[in-house]
Amino acid sequence: MADEPLTGGAANDVRRLTLADGTRLVRKGSDQVPIGLFAHEAEGLRALRDQGGLLTPRVIEVSSRHLLLEALEPELPDTPGFWAAAGRAVAGLHAVRGDRFGWHTDGWLGLLPQENAWTENGHEFFAVHRVLRYLREPKVRGALDAGDLAGLERICDRLPELIPAAPSVLTHGDLYQGNIVATAAGDPAFIDPAVCWMWAEADLSMMYCTGRPPESFFAGYQEISPLTDGWRDRMPLLYLRELLSVVAHFGAWEDYVPRIREVIRRFS
Repeated sequence: MADEPLTGGAANDVRRLTLADGTRLVRKGSDQVPIGLFAHEAEGLRALRDQGGLLTPRVIEVSSRHLLLEALEPELPDTPGFWAAAGRAVAGLHAVRGDRFGWHTDGWLGLLPQENAWTENGHEFFAVHRVLRYLREPKVRGALDAGDLAGLERICDRLPELIPAAPSVLTHGDLYQGNIVATAAGDPAFIDPAVCWMWAEADLSMMYCTGRPPESFFAGYQEISPLTDGWRDRMPLLYLRELLSVVAHFGAWEDYVPRIREVIRRFS
């Protein structure tokens, strides 16, 4: 059996296994991850596929310390057609409506809990469970000052003015380019979710603000689901959850604190 390492973030040892019969698998394993993280990831992959219609790797085996998946292709066809297809696929996912915000259980974003308590109001959900929950994290409190924390609280108070009311939809939850792979046929597939029922634009903010894909992705999305006016202006605000998550994991790393302060300056 051949065994080669793949990139898999700070916590996981990720390896591609090639069996004697040529079958290829991906094994994610770690003794550091919280108990239940891999089971939650497997459930999220199934939800994206079965409810959202996305292509995802088949789950072969899951335990508290590892996840065994069908191997897909990490090298993407870097063509407008591929990215347009990815955009249409995500728009199809977001066409699946929920009746409230959250998920039936908490999950994880990275190694920290993703709070998913059921909430009727999207502005309240985003404020409480996607912004304010990080203000309790020690590394956030060490990296941000009192003025920053007050600014984030002002943003949360103003959310109904800043973000138009929108329905809850099924979201990937960690939708950036690194979590898109390809099938052998060259179709986009999706990995490493942090699923919940949330605003579609919250998902799109990850794609827009992290290594933005070609414009054909957003054009493909809008073929299926036209976006409301001003959506690009709202992307940095909705990306605040990811900025805070990175600081909560790594402290004042790279340019994340200045980016948070720019969001505070602009929106508070």
